[in-house]
Amino acid sequence: MSFARKTLAAAVVASAIFSGAALADVMVGGQAMMPAKNIIQNAVNSADHTTLVAAVKAAGLVDTLQGAGPFTVFAPVNAAFAALPAGTVDTLLKPENKMQLTGILTYHVVAGRYTYADLKHMIVAGHGKATLKTVAGGTLTAEMNGDVSISLKDATGAVANISVYDVIQSNGVIHSIDRVLMPK
Repeated sequence: MSFARKTLAAAVVASAIFSGAALADVMVGGQAMMPAKNIIQNAVNSADHTTLVAAVKAAGLVDTLQGAGPFTVFAPVNAAFAALPAGTVDTLLKPENKMQLTGILTYHVVAGRYTYADLKHMIVAGHGKATLKTVAGGTLTAEMNGDVSISLKDATGAVANISVYDVIQSNGVIHSIDRVLMPK
């Protein structure tokens, strides 16, 4: 297939994946995500995000993420937490580590609703990079990863890929990611 045909095919696929029509049918963790529900109401139904939900509860962030927002949440899947060094999640979930856990979780949240189209526009406008200010006060760097995909670089230089985009919520949007992002 020629380069032009591959580019056109990628554009068609991206358009279908990221179009508003596809948003109503978004499935995450085997469950339909309902745009009328808030971030927490949807997240608790995702089998792919049980560790994240447990961490959000342990950090006392449920009420915040059920608030008006809008928020953009880069939500690590269970496999992302499992990839952390052995014992890390158990240690972070202990009450005495609540502040550290809160800092890590809020590093995954950006004030505002940033869809795939918004992120891509910011990356193009930033000549290949977009800096996102997290609720924790740190920054994430968004970059294109190929023609269609977006990746995020954390303060340590580690990269997370967005695997599911534009899970629209009543108070924001969730993007699933394949790595836990870490602040400095």
